[in-house]
Amino acid sequence: MTAEHDHNTTPPANKRLLALAVVLLLLPIVAILWVSSYARSGPELGGVPFFFWYQFLWVFLCAGATWSAYKIVLKARPHRPMTEGPAPKVTDGGSDR
Repeated sequence: MTAEHDHNTTPPANKRLLALAVVLLLLPIVAILWVSSYARSGPELGGVPFFFWYQFLWVFLCAGATWSAYKIVLKARPHRPMTEGPAPKVTDGGSDR
């Protein structure tokens, strides 16, 4: 008897890892929308007020959080295993004229 894969279902996702990805994506949003936490001029960094360099810092932090969330989602949602044999026929639903 050969082992056959069910190609109509996908493996279950790791919900804890997906929740972590959501938190990573929400952190930059909350940090930037909470204006009262950074609406001040001090401390300055190289003569640049805190208000500006704090927002600029979040550009890089947001990129890192997005990349991390992407990698976590890839790990949390495994794809179906490939099988040997002919590839399934894909139709575009249109007529061939």
